Amino acid sequence: ARVPAVSVMHIEAVREGRQSEGLRKHGAAFPERHCFTLVFKGKRKNLDLAARGEEDAHHWVQGLTKLMGRLQAMSQPEKLDQYPFWIHGVLQRADRNKDNKMSFREVKSMLRMINIDMDDVYAYKLFKECDRSGDERLEGREVEEFCRRLLRRPELEELFGRYSGEDHVLSAEELRDFLRDQGEDASLCQARAVIRTYELNEKARQQDLMMLDGFMMYLLSAAGDILNQEHTKVHQDMSQPLCHYFISSSHNTYLTHNQIGGTSSTEAYVRALMAGCRCVELDCWEGSDGEPIVYHGHTLTSKILFRDVIESIRDYAFKQSPYPVILSLENHCGLDQQATMARHMKAILGDMLLTQPLEGQDPHDLPSPEQLKGKVLVKGKKLPEPWHEPQGVTSLLDHEEEEEEEEEEEEEEKLQERSSRRVRGSPRAVVQGHHYPVRVALTPWWFLQAKDASQVAPELSAVVVYCQAVPFPGLAHALRHPRPCEMSSFSERKARKLIKEAG
Repeated sequence: ARVPAVSVMHIEAVREGRQSEGLRKHGAAFPERHCFTLVFKGKRKNLDLAARGEEDAHHWVQGLTKLMGRLQAMSQPEKLDQYPFWIHGVLQRADRNKDNKMSFREVKSMLRMINIDMDDVYAYKLFKECDRSGDERLEGREVEEFCRRLLRRPELEELFGRYSGEDHVLSAEELRDFLRDQGEDASLCQARAVIRTYELNEKARQQDLMMLDGFMMYLLSAAGDILNQEHTKVHQDMSQPLCHYFISSSHNTYLTHNQIGGTSSTEAYVRALMAGCRCVELDCWEGSDGEPIVYHGHTLTSKILFRDVIESIRDYAFKQSPYPVILSLENHCGLDQQATMARHMKAILGDMLLTQPLEGQDPHDLPSPEQLKGKVLVKGKKLPEPWHEPQGVTSLLDHEEEEEEEEEEEEEEKLQERSSRRVRGSPRAVVQGHHYPVRVALTPWWFLQAKDASQVAPELSAVVVYCQAVPFPGLAHALRHPRPCEMSSFSERKARKLIKEAG
């Protein structure tokens, strides 16, 4: 099939070999060294490619990598020099019938090409405002006007006007005043340096003056970012215990779209990890042929193999950050497949998987992110030591499952708000257990699939070291008896309730 042209600026990464879900599943007919994948920014799907030979594939990967590096190193003025050629090419591709006019449908196609996700109503409003001829087509200056309006930032124009006065030109002194008002200790010399770097008009630049375009160029650059650029790198003390940090976490990591009928994919794990996520979730269920699967239970979402997820995590866990990755297991598997999960993690992750407390570290205290660099930690249930119950038997619907149900109920409520259809769950009863009330589902259809998921396999329990999942005992008890290696999950509803009860 003919592949539409793509811009290098939309490529996030180039992977050599069969390093995508698509090539691993369907690329066996091609030698691995002939294969490579283009990963795009945003929601666009990967593009899997196979060259005629190994040398061709290497040239493509090397060439694209160099182009991406060159693009990243380009200054804003250099990028702007290329803009007319780039936008002209986009317009030509979007003009399907080659009449040098743009229908609204073609304009929407153009917006997709340049990676702009815009509301259709707003896009059509701009389209109509630029359609001076009223023939539902944009041409010539109308297209230019539409593109210009896409780039408009009224709030920045108002700010520029406030400081520049009636002549709509910023002097170095006025720019210095603006910078000082933003809390910067700016001098006249620094203001002139900003003008020389970002002003696009050569005559204005020579006179130490800044026009609106240059002002916007500066504010939208890294130098004008509210974020201190030093903070784009790790600058905090990373030698504190792990529980002293907020951890970037992902919920239902495997899903690429909606939670009811969306697609599960290992690529979702890759994107989460490359975005800096350090805790990913795996909802594990009984699969066929003895292989555990990952998907959103009780829904129509597609299923992926647990071992494929672990392979993706191995390949991408530490490409973006060296700090530890936590695998949060929501386990619905029986003993046999739990043991299989443990075997897969050990075999695939190897030394990356933490299976013992760090040497010289108190096993009841949490180590620091610095000490855990390059390590994968498993969050899950752990058998008591010594084992007081055969096979680590625990209640089928214990406190953790109760919290999962609460989260599912919250999700259902949100869906009901958007739809007139009501989703009715299975009837439930409340039964008093030995330690706390538990909810029991009255023979739901998935009960038979759960098999002996009420038990924890010793093999899986053994790989849980510092992140033991336990029922939350309450704020008062947790404060009196702190156990840093224990973790509890609860819904926002439960969190609000606990906060309210604690006053």
